[in-house]
Amino acid sequence: MRLFKNTAIVGAMTLLSRILGLVRDLVFARVFGVSGATDAFFVAFRIPNFLRRLFAEGSFALAFVPVLAEIKAKNDEAQLRAFVANVGGTLAGILLLVTGIGCLISPALVAVFAPGFVDEPEKFALTSDLLRITFPYILLISLAGFAGGILNSFNRFVLPAVSPVLLNLAMIVAALYGAPYFAEPITALAWGVIAGGVLQLALQIPGLMQLKLLPRPRWGWRDSGVRRVLTLMIPTLFGSSVAQINLLIDTLIASLLMSGSVTWLYYTDRLLEFPLGIFGVALGTVILPHLSAKHAEKDPVAFSRSVDWGLRVGLFISIPAMVLLMVLAAPMFWTLFGYGRFTERDVQMSALSLSMLALGLPAFIAVKVLAPAFYARQDTMTPVKAGIASMVSNMVMNAIIVFAWTRTGRDGAHAGLALSSALAGYINAGLLYYWLRQGTHFVPGGGWWRWSLALSAGGVTMAVAVWLLLAELPSFGREPATIRAGLLALVIAAGGSIYLAIAALCGVRIRHLLDRSAT
Repeated sequence: MRLFKNTAIVGAMTLLSRILGLVRDLVFARVFGVSGATDAFFVAFRIPNFLRRLFAEGSFALAFVPVLAEIKAKNDEAQLRAFVANVGGTLAGILLLVTGIGCLISPALVAVFAPGFVDEPEKFALTSDLLRITFPYILLISLAGFAGGILNSFNRFVLPAVSPVLLNLAMIVAALYGAPYFAEPITALAWGVIAGGVLQLALQIPGLMQLKLLPRPRWGWRDSGVRRVLTLMIPTLFGSSVAQINLLIDTLIASLLMSGSVTWLYYTDRLLEFPLGIFGVALGTVILPHLSAKHAEKDPVAFSRSVDWGLRVGLFISIPAMVLLMVLAAPMFWTLFGYGRFTERDVQMSALSLSMLALGLPAFIAVKVLAPAFYARQDTMTPVKAGIASMVSNMVMNAIIVFAWTRTGRDGAHAGLALSSALAGYINAGLLYYWLRQGTHFVPGGGWWRWSLALSAGGVTMAVAVWLLLAELPSFGREPATIRAGLLALVIAAGGSIYLAIAALCGVRIRHLLDRSAT
């Protein structure tokens, strides 16, 4: 029950953040539209944002939390405080060095991550300048992630979950009020990123003070706990962020396609991140410290039941979300972004890639449950193997699908990149599931066939119903903003109700979503 409650808390806080994130992107679309400048900013933001997911909520959290749980289980407060201080100081020192190097070599990073910009000197120079501003975000947000990992380990999830709200607010203020003060208005967004990072870190401090774990950072390279975290981080740097690596590869290739492709993929990713961030990240955030504690307590039965619960809940949520994103991609873009300088063509191109990327949502959420099952046992190599297979397959499929798409002469080759990422997600999730079952660390509970059939029936029925409702709204994109929002809400509500009704008829009950093994 505690897992369900904590997941609901994190999900609710993340929902607030994602709503503001959508408001942020709506403001971006209205103020800046789609242009070379927006392509430049999104590349400059994606690079440190990618590193954030590796360090702050990726490899660092996955290595730090299990070791912290083990030390915490020994009830040695002095050792716990020393460990936190040593990790904080070492992490800050390493990231200061990384940040300095990143700012110095920003043109080289842009050339690597967006090679298509090299032939456009103005766009390339702007992207390099923006990256120098945004790169220190990795330092700020990684320290915030360090603080959040401590709070999560003590079942204090609210502050870490709500902190992204501050980033969104800072960027909204920068777009609306800061842009006119810069020769290149998009520069205001870069400074908004830094302001948001400072606020996110500051928000965690009161929570640490309450736990009496606000560290006095010190260089602790020789500390055994620090060395264990660093050793575990090396493979998790890759294994925990395969989806983000695939997105960076997509950005790289998109920079070689028609202008606007990077921005279309950015908005696609942002809409997918709405359900993935609310439910996938909430599941991953809550289940990692729980599984780490069960492993430290040597309770394999509770460990397996918790993984089983996570997968069931993940599928229950991700299937209807996938259907809605695929079928309602265009209406969603019309409703959220179809104003100002965001044109009808931008809506069509963004919706095309969203319908492709959404196909992988169940796999992306499953990985948020399966990967922590390995990291909680301090097995960091298995997710790396799955990640390598996923990344290589994504690269191969990118080459095949994009080449075939461009050969047809049709626009929208960027959607092929999204499709490749979705398919690669299933390879990643499938391998993780297979190896977890093979190692006997996870034994599925009973009723999985019935559960899967119930969710599949609900999803298919929902898709047909939503498609038929949408067919009755041929002039959706020409309706006023309030009418669009109302119609979209009604269609989503109708589709969700149908899904729940069919699932209930097939035997799914609320009690099935509760984890009775969690204590």
